[in-house]
Amino acid sequence: MTTASSTSPSSVPPADRTPESPARAGRRCHHVLNPYASLVYFSPDLGTEMAAIGITDPGAAYFASRAAALGRVGAGTVSATFYSFGHGLIARYLPAVWETASPERVLAARLRAVDRTLRRELGEETIGSPELAEAARLALRAAEGCGRPGRALYSAHADLPVPAEPHLAYWHAATLLREHRGDSHLAALLTMGLDPVEALVSHTATGRGMTPRWVIANRGRTREEWDAAAERLRGRGVLDADGELTGAGVRLRSELEALTDEIDRGPYEHLGAEGVARLTELGRGPVAELLGAFPAEAFGKG
Repeated sequence: MTTASSTSPSSVPPADRTPESPARAGRRCHHVLNPYASLVYFSPDLGTEMAAIGITDPGAAYFASRAAALGRVGAGTVSATFYSFGHGLIARYLPAVWETASPERVLAARLRAVDRTLRRELGEETIGSPELAEAARLALRAAEGCGRPGRALYSAHADLPVPAEPHLAYWHAATLLREHRGDSHLAALLTMGLDPVEALVSHTATGRGMTPRWVIANRGRTREEWDAAAERLRGRGVLDADGELTGAGVRLRSELEALTDEIDRGPYEHLGAEGVARLTELGRGPVAELLGAFPAEAFGKG
């Protein structure tokens, strides 16, 4: 996945939270919607559905399912749009995976995996609830305010049809908003001068992201790349000798998130303050039910 903003609300200094700006309210809403969109990539159902169309390698399944909206692309395009993944890792699977299954078949398999995962994790009562249908409507309305220029992953997903069932429409809309913020975050990373590995190292140093061990293994990076990036960040005064964020590092990450908020504010301005508040409120219930399905070993500072 992209190095999309995933800092929790509590990581932003109180001075930046009061009063809450429309852009900051958008960030809060994003944090509620993001797990709903991203759980499928951690779900065993994705592997099952991909295996049914001939894609049995977990890495191939992940990159194919995330990249399929872009079409029959190669490693170069995915390296640019996913940002934090090593090009060599991506090139193991793309473009070869499209010889096994077309992007269209992969997208259909991904949607089946989403359906299976959400039905199992949420249950039929939540799936059929009026609250979830309302959340889908609000999220789709917010997505109308997204912008295509400079946002390749969002724009590719915006070309896909909206599923008819509310729980899948909600997932589709949450994915649009997730990819829009992710693309916006990449623009912010480039502006702030953080390369892919530096972005990963500084994010894990916040204690809010995935563990270094998990990131190195799953992003196709080496310990040498990680240590070199940490050394560069120490040279910039972002990390201290123990690998913790300095005061300057905390400010850098805060400014990065604030810039991402600004670039990503379109959908939440379009929805309006009342709609954003309601969408955030509606999303909290399903998200609480889904969080336990994520791998615990991926998160923390270990």
